[in-house]
Amino acid sequence: MKYLHAVLRVLDPERTVAFFKLLGLEERRRKDVEAGRFTLIFIGLPGEDAEIELTHNWDETEAYSNGRNFGHLAFHTDEIYHLCQRLADAGVTINRPPRDGRIAFVKSPDGISIELLQRGEALPPAEPWASMGNEGNW
Repeated sequence: MKYLHAVLRVLDPERTVAFFKLLGLEERRRKDVEAGRFTLIFIGLPGEDAEIELTHNWDETEAYSNGRNFGHLAFHTDEIYHLCQRLADAGVTINRPPRDGRIAFVKSPDGISIELLQRGEALPPAEPWASMGNEGNW
């Protein structure tokens, strides 16, 4: 067996692809299915086989509710502080700042929780992150 992909349903595919590009993922292929009125966009990390399939149903206009059975997507990063700053500068919601130099949670444009984990050992606490609480979007 080989893991292939996970599926996320999205309302605004361009905004969602832009968000994942901020995380370092690349768009690999896109297919419009006229008969089914949907678009499939496959994204992934360079050098990795596993993908995320973004599905955009053309006629869907209401936000999808996230079921409690779906937790989050998780990614390693080489420098959590720089990544979180880049995301914050782009207006991304940081739900849990990387106060400890190890872990952060952010939200995609469709409300999907994304866990960011520092690769290897935690970084030493650094400002402005170290003094932040869990106040959400800041």
